[in-house]
Amino acid sequence: MAMCEVCGNEYRMAFEVRVAGAVHVFDSLECAAQRIAPICENCGCRILGHGLETEEGRFYCCGHCARVQGADQLVDHG
Repeated sequence: MAMCEVCGNEYRMAFEVRVAGAVHVFDSLECAAQRIAPICENCGCRILGHGLETEEGRFYCCGHCARVQGADQLVDHG
């Protein structure tokens, strides 16, 4: 059994996720999202969908949040 790096649960169905060369072990998608999903720089929510990113590497969950922070060039995906 493997141990989830977020909650510490030992679980026989834990899984690995590889991100930027690092290997992470989780027992649930919830724990994986808490560790690796980006956070919107305006509202603070976890970005679980496509989200939006500026050229400078700032993340937003939607076009509205991007515009509030002055990233007017970003729009929601259609």
